Amino acid sequence: MKTLKQVKVGKNVKVVKIHGQGAIRRRIMDMGITNGVDILVRRCAPFGDPIEVTVRGYELTLRKKDAEMIEIEA
Repeated sequence: MKTLKQVKVGKNVKVVKIHGQGAIRRRIMDMGITNGVDILVRRCAPFGDPIEVTVRGYELTLRKKDAEMIEIEA
């Protein structure tokens, strides 16, 4: 299983599944990250946290902890 946390900067990936439970999973989905959506990893902070991505035409910043819950296919 490959997660969004492992993706290199500049890569475009597709979401396969969102892991997690309750409010955290709902918050990720409310940000527009759902099954089948394309995500472009734009930047990564110097120590790797947070990660800036483009989803559905807008920029979004995710913590590594949240990015770990998003299963992707390259």
